[in-house]
Amino acid sequence: MCPRAGNAGPPTLAFVESPVQLLNVLEWAHAHAPGEGLTLVVLAPTDPMTRGQLRRMAELAREEGHEVRWEEARGGPAAPFQTIGGLTSRLRRARRILLGDPFSRYVQLLLTITTARDLVVVDDGTATMEFVAQLARGERLVRWHRKGGRPGARDLVFAPVSARARRRLTPGAKRRVTIFSSMPMEETPPGVTVHANDFSWTRFRFGPPRITKGADMVGTSLVETGVVDGEHYLEAVRTLAKTHGATRYFAHRRENTAKLHRLAVETGLEIVRPDLPLELIARRGPVGRTILSFPSTVVHTLPLALAGTPVRVAVCDIDPSWLTEKASPRAQGFLSGVTGTARDVTRLQAVSAVS
Repeated sequence: MCPRAGNAGPPTLAFVESPVQLLNVLEWAHAHAPGEGLTLVVLAPTDPMTRGQLRRMAELAREEGHEVRWEEARGGPAAPFQTIGGLTSRLRRARRILLGDPFSRYVQLLLTITTARDLVVVDDGTATMEFVAQLARGERLVRWHRKGGRPGARDLVFAPVSARARRRLTPGAKRRVTIFSSMPMEETPPGVTVHANDFSWTRFRFGPPRITKGADMVGTSLVETGVVDGEHYLEAVRTLAKTHGATRYFAHRRENTAKLHRLAVETGLEIVRPDLPLELIARRGPVGRTILSFPSTVVHTLPLALAGTPVRVAVCDIDPSWLTEKASPRAQGFLSGVTGTARDVTRLQAVSAVS
């Protein structure tokens, strides 16, 4: 474990809403601010599994010497006002802000308050790729699986705040913007600095893992977000598990219980609800010699976290016939890009669709 952080350096605030974002703040601190104590503000979601993983990650952050401030940011109608009110003075004093989700309305609102001259965007998975591309093109910030739809009433009301946040995330004479990411960047906005996240803290802190003979499968929330049809997904999981001898299925924190129960019954897979981000679970072990995944963040991050081990990461493409009618027109191209730009992975053809 690295030495406990102190209070040297400028005040740094980090805002996170997911376990992966918190992990990547720790990776950034290890690589770029060793010995500096951060204040990590957790804008707690309501989902129980996400909250559980965030609490475990918060324990690790405290062990590294960082202050963690847990905010029940969604705990009722008055919660946003209480959260923002309680953070305003810190936001105005902070010289550096780290954030994990520039698409978050909460984060966008907080960005309109801060006067920090140093903004760092840490990875929020594949969404980071889309954020960088939209910033480079000067587009409004919209999550990839929603792009192509008409803005709703809330989008229109919030549009001025979102536009101001995007301007804050644009570098200028008095503001530096850095992207800390393990994801490939096809377009880099002018003036933005990109630093590679190689998961050095994860490798230093955990492992190497014990490796089993079988295969593990990584779940995805593409069904829950309305991108992929549930029946096609079930058939794909069943076929992949049978073909590659998978025995465990690591559930995505957003996958619903009914879907997971059906997967367990119809495929025989052991459903595992991880208590930490998968990069840490895999590095800690035990882990299968092969990890099967659909297009997602882990096809980029797991090869880095497991560098130096014989574990193989294999990714199965999404067949266009699996997409729902509600899927964004950009869904297929985006998912193909996620797979196509991944390094050190094995590509698998999409399995046969349900007839």
